Amino acid sequence: MRITRRNFLGGMGAVGITGLIPELNGAQIIKSQRSIIAGPGRSMVMDSGNRLTDLWLYNGSLPGPEIRIKEGDHLDVHFLNKLKVPTTIHWHGIKVPNEMDGVAGLTQPAVEPGETFSYKFEVSEPGTFWYHAHTMGWEQVARGLYGPLIVEGIKDFKVDHDVTLMIDDWRLDKNGQIDETSMGNLHDWAHRGRLGNWLTVNGKSQFKKLVKINSRIRLRLINSSNARILKMELTGGVGFQVSLDGNPCNLKAISHFELAPAQRIDLMIDVGTEPLLLHDLSSREKVLASIIEPRLEFGEGLVEKNIPEITPLKSIPTNLANAIRLKVHMQGGAMGNLSKARFDGDEYSLRHLARVEKKVWAFNGVVGVYDHQLGEVPLGKMIILEVFNDTAWSHAMHLHGHDFWIRSSKQSNSNHIDIKRDTYLMDPKEKAEFIFLADNPGQWLLHCHMLEHMASGMGAVISVV
Repeated sequence: MRITRRNFLGGMGAVGITGLIPELNGAQIIKSQRSIIAGPGRSMVMDSGNRLTDLWLYNGSLPGPEIRIKEGDHLDVHFLNKLKVPTTIHWHGIKVPNEMDGVAGLTQPAVEPGETFSYKFEVSEPGTFWYHAHTMGWEQVARGLYGPLIVEGIKDFKVDHDVTLMIDDWRLDKNGQIDETSMGNLHDWAHRGRLGNWLTVNGKSQFKKLVKINSRIRLRLINSSNARILKMELTGGVGFQVSLDGNPCNLKAISHFELAPAQRIDLMIDVGTEPLLLHDLSSREKVLASIIEPRLEFGEGLVEKNIPEITPLKSIPTNLANAIRLKVHMQGGAMGNLSKARFDGDEYSLRHLARVEKKVWAFNGVVGVYDHQLGEVPLGKMIILEVFNDTAWSHAMHLHGHDFWIRSSKQSNSNHIDIKRDTYLMDPKEKAEFIFLADNPGQWLLHCHMLEHMASGMGAVISVV
């Protein structure tokens, strides 16, 4: 099917999030102590025909309300489930106590319809994070259950506007509704995952943010799609990469960048009087995602355009001789080399697993997710995950409760740079080491954030004791 802006296979979601001038944007902001309600809602995802799409939303908004707090603050969220199905909230990228991680069946019981749960934890590190459903996430996130979580740092550089963009794709039918018939499609699960046909930013097509002329902007981008690997192009200004998944990085001018599902990037941009355009290039057609438009009537930017001091990222520890190594052999999917795997203690052919159990992916020959223990490691030890993507597809690997340095076969000795993330995109046949300090006790999930891949077996648990 030919992809156009109005029929975009692997759609994009325009989501408007408030910045330092909330009156220009109108998005709802939660500071620290608030209620979040999951329930049915409607939003105009398509930009034509005034058609409202039936969704599942937090506090009735798309995306859910922006939670914006200060480094070192305590977050206290009273959560109420008004859906007809169980659900939970996972705080993606934030180092929370294990019982606050929001993984139903592993760290807490699911929050049943009509029930409540209190999420309480201290936020010790600044950055761009997000929250989303983690019970049947492949469906619940696809229906709109997500929102941004911004932790302002004590030493953040000054900007005129701090803007969050949540980018999503939706698979909609001809009536502008979620394509129910494609939910759970095994073909999607065994290939790239569920791709959409409509793009939004902050819940809108071609989302526009109005700013002061000659202003400095911190642009926080979050890929909240189920499976789409966004390929973004920035024109009209120069973007300087300042943070990846909440981790600071050296200033680097970029105009093209990739965002896998769940990944985030922060850019510092100095705009003049001309619009700044964001396009996505991941489909067969260049699609306009968002416009940042300077307006004279809002005045002129006041922030000095000096080079900010960015707290440098700590380098990979050099003494790893005593680090504990765990192997993660990723297998399965269409065109893969997995002929059989263990599931629920028994071995089955891939044919049986796919047709009967809807399972097509495995770690180390075992179909997971929560019942597959990858290893038990002592608190305070350095850990190296030796990850091999032995499949024909890319996978956005996410580790709960920790972030990790990456050493990859994609990096040459000449361009090796310390990178630290909580979600890393593994290319087909790539080998990488995820290096982290096991400093957060509990049972932590390692899984692919192509959410259909996790649902069909690509996950396991690391216990830190």
